[in-house]
Amino acid sequence: MEKILNSDNIMLIGMISSLCAGLLTAVGALPIFLTKNISDKMLDTLLGFAAGVMLAATSFSLVIPSIEYAGGGAKGALVTSMGILAGGIFLDLTDKYSPHVHLLDERTEGKNSSLARIWLFIIAITIHNFPEGLAVGVGFGDNNIANGLTLAIGIGIQNMPEGLAVALALVREKYPPSRAFFIALLTGLVEPIGGLLGLWLVKIFRPILPFTLAFAAGAMLFVISDEIIPETHRGGHERSATYGIMIGFVVMMFLDITLG
Repeated sequence: MEKILNSDNIMLIGMISSLCAGLLTAVGALPIFLTKNISDKMLDTLLGFAAGVMLAATSFSLVIPSIEYAGGGAKGALVTSMGILAGGIFLDLTDKYSPHVHLLDERTEGKNSSLARIWLFIIAITIHNFPEGLAVGVGFGDNNIANGLTLAIGIGIQNMPEGLAVALALVREKYPPSRAFFIALLTGLVEPIGGLLGLWLVKIFRPILPFTLAFAAGAMLFVISDEIIPETHRGGHERSATYGIMIGFVVMMFLDITLG
């Protein structure tokens, strides 16, 4: 059994876990086949919950292991800090130079402005799912199945309200539920690609594991602060979203401690 766990089959386990986490985006979108009358307050609370799950996963499954693998103390903190900042800068540059930034500027005037903003959100979610997949891959990359599974479970949980948000927004714009569901599914399928890259990076460049963990953490922190939390605070439901964040953080913290 030990040989199996230490073999290249860990790559397959990591890829399957990353794929399952991405597919939970579609699971979250399933309620649109039953109703589209989900309140904005509920949706903001669920997205806040997703942000809390991501925040705890970043803290306990990426940042702390990064410091430990880097040797702890000032050296560990320095390596992890550099990785976090590099991950955040990478996502910042991705935002600046990806097409969805210009889509808002050019197409949000007139009768199609609502739909343009929705597609802006969908493209942003798709792009930002990549570092989540990367985090899962990195979590498995050092043959740490417990850490990788914890990350996959946590990210899968937080993908569900994102999938619902994407599908619900499209249904409200008169998209057929089946098409909205399929688009939500596609946004989650970016994650296995990130997962494969994360696994490859750690397998090939094992000495930089601490930096890679921190890089994934920084990318996820950027997503939380720049995309998800602002989205939950636009509709006047800040307090509900905040409690959602706190509950999500506690749930993921519990999962990380008990499963890790």
